[in-house]
Amino acid sequence: MTKPTTRQNDQEPPEDTKKPKILTVSSGKVRKGGGKRGRKPSKIDQNAKLERSRQSARDCRARKKQKYQLLEEMVANKESSICALRQELDMYKQWCKKIDQGTIPPEIFETLQMTETDDNTETDSMSPSVSVKKNIPEM
Repeated sequence: MTKPTTRQNDQEPPEDTKKPKILTVSSGKVRKGGGKRGRKPSKIDQNAKLERSRQSARDCRARKKQKYQLLEEMVANKESSICALRQELDMYKQWCKKIDQGTIPPEIFETLQMTETDDNTETDSMSPSVSVKKNIPEM
């Protein structure tokens, strides 16, 4: 057999001029096939989108840097308060050793007097103040 000849009019049109295929979805709706929906982004839109993305990344890095600076500041404050509390604890340990040896360190009286005056200034002197020296028995 010989191959049938075709005429130019019988040939299919180029793909550019083809009509989009009609597809059916399982739900029964009919939709056109062949690409994304909506308007196509232009080169200007892509450049603007890239610039917005870059600016957003800059802002994110700045916020991250600020967050880390805040955290480092908080750590420094906590470390200094820990050092102060350790010194205070060492002082109390020394006082306990002296008390165990039978002597009362004079710093205890000064500290107690300072806390007593602080307590008196905070209240309206409703209760009578008692001297701390009288309540501590001497050894």
